[in-house]
Amino acid sequence: MRIVILYGTESGNAELVADDVAEMLSDRFDVRTHDMSGADPSDLSTDDFFLVICSTHGDGELPSGARPFAEALDRDQPDLAGVRYAVFGLGDSSYDTYSRGSELIDDRLRALGAERVGPYGRHDASSRDVPSDLAKQWAADVLAALSSGNIAQ
Repeated sequence: MRIVILYGTESGNAELVADDVAEMLSDRFDVRTHDMSGADPSDLSTDDFFLVICSTHGDGELPSGARPFAEALDRDQPDLAGVRYAVFGLGDSSYDTYSRGSELIDDRLRALGAERVGPYGRHDASSRDVPSDLAKQWAADVLAALSSGNIAQ
């Protein structure tokens, strides 16, 4: 199984997290990492598993790196039935819109028929947690849920 990590970032944090997750998984899987700013929704294949890592910008908005992907989803409305993915959001819980950027991508993918697998991961910038540490544990939990067939959301 190939794992495709799609990241949406404003300042580079989601990209750093994506790279760390890719490095952790690369010894066991064929892993590809793509910035959402250049990702084409028509490339979302049922043969791949997608890890979506997305930050939140401004007042609960998508980061600039995720906007082109979201706009293409809205415009093209691809049938994503059979596409499986998991989401990890970065944000700051001191805001009412904590992790909203990732939720906006998740909402679009689900509305188009894709299936979210495993736990929804989040990093809170207000915490002392290291984003990559949480994301690597999240990815391991998601892949364990995927391999066991326990894909509760």
